[in-house]
Amino acid sequence: MRTLLKNPSVLRRDFLASLVVFLVALPLCVGVAVASGVPAELGLVTGIVGGLVVGLLPGSSLQVSGPAAGLTVLVYEAVQEFGLKALGAIVLVSGLLQLVLGALRFGRWFRAISVAVVQGMLAGIGLVLVLGQVYAMADTAQPSGGLGKIAGLPGLAGEVLSGGTALSAFLIGVGTVAVLVLWPRLPARVRVVPGPLVAVGLATAVVALLDLPLARVEVQGLLEAVQPPGAGDFAGLAGVAALGTVLAFTLIASAESLFSAAAVDRMHDGPRTDYDKELMAQGVGNTLCGALGALPMTAVIVRSSANVQAGARTSLSRVLHGLWLLLFAALLPAAIGVIPLAALAGVLVHAGCKLVPVKELGPLWREHRGEAVVLGVTAVAILVTNLFEGVMLGLLLAVCKTAWETSHLHVEVRELTGGRLVATVTGNATFLRLPKILEELEGLPKDRPIELDLSGLRHLDHACRVALENWAPRHNDAGTEPVRMLPPPAAVAGRVRGEDPAGPVPTGPVSVEREPAPAHSSAPSRT
Repeated sequence: MRTLLKNPSVLRRDFLASLVVFLVALPLCVGVAVASGVPAELGLVTGIVGGLVVGLLPGSSLQVSGPAAGLTVLVYEAVQEFGLKALGAIVLVSGLLQLVLGALRFGRWFRAISVAVVQGMLAGIGLVLVLGQVYAMADTAQPSGGLGKIAGLPGLAGEVLSGGTALSAFLIGVGTVAVLVLWPRLPARVRVVPGPLVAVGLATAVVALLDLPLARVEVQGLLEAVQPPGAGDFAGLAGVAALGTVLAFTLIASAESLFSAAAVDRMHDGPRTDYDKELMAQGVGNTLCGALGALPMTAVIVRSSANVQAGARTSLSRVLHGLWLLLFAALLPAAIGVIPLAALAGVLVHAGCKLVPVKELGPLWREHRGEAVVLGVTAVAILVTNLFEGVMLGLLLAVCKTAWETSHLHVEVRELTGGRLVATVTGNATFLRLPKILEELEGLPKDRPIELDLSGLRHLDHACRVALENWAPRHNDAGTEPVRMLPPPAAVAGRVRGEDPAGPVPTGPVSVEREPAPAHSSAPSRT
């Protein structure tokens, strides 16, 4: 990196990229803070820490950290339930947990989380964010809970259609969304200025020119907004609900940051991300943000992709973007106070819509229906319950889906000379497939000799082993030769575990009988 910074061309590109990232981050930092129910300055504090502190730490050199729309819903719920001062304590403890996870080298394991769960998580967050910010677009208080927001939509529509301030604010919000949707379709020379900045700037200008009586961002000043948590705030984290919120902050912020790092790595050919170091860098950032009473941070893909596309080569660009945020917050705080809340709500409605993978749902349903179900269930669960419970349900469903798909089992029955039947079981015999195994085996004739061939099993769990050992001596009629299993289940279970079951595995068929029976002179021949 030092060699690159000595290159004037690299310095120029990083400087220009930092300005682009600053212009993208500014409205998002303010918008996320307002939507989270905290002072706008706290969003800027998190962005500053993400640039000046996390930007200097190792991990991913080009991704940019700050307050993210993906955590807006969780932060809002935490502030409503525990209070603004407790937010700092929650974020600080979450940061310390991230440091511990990074030190234990858990960073790489976050990549093992099902993509469907992550997409479902983001889709659920997007739905809740859109539903909440639609009310903010009309300068109206939003109901609590996802179902409450849905139930309140008819009343919101009536209020907007009745005219007045609600209609004016809603039109400003819709206009902001329209600018954001159309901006990427304009020529490249026009798109040098980031779309969110243009959309918010135009909305602010229209409100000022028409002198519309719309709600605007409240400004306190950077130092006044910073409120470090006290000892009492940490004591309040002993409850189950607070601990669940801390865990949700930790897992979701970590997963979003590391998935963002993986996406950014695909955008450039520079150094790859060290996931454990990146997780620790995020932990340092969140610990500091918590100590300042600010919002939690994650790596944000919108700012990171803008950084890469603007030609950044080193981490200097993200450090400088934090410096520009600091100078703006210190020198021009009053500029934030002229921004209408409806415009910021429009920015977040657009961001929320982008979190819902609408275009991917159709192909995903056709090609990987199970993954689509996991995605949909996770998103709906987040909408009707909360973020933590929705993600936990999605993870549980993904694990069950994987277990079901990996427990492939096939039972083939063939007849040998002399009427003997051979039932060959192959695959993975787990409790999930136990009904199928027993259904197939119990359907075999009870008046013919049967041999159960288990040599093709790759896995035999305890439930299946017990079931087979109970089925074999009881299946055939009293006057028929008992079912013989080859090899015995105990030997199969030991083999798949890599153990040596009590003694060598018998090479001939093993008989499991209800009562002493005459020994057979030889094993039946096979075709």
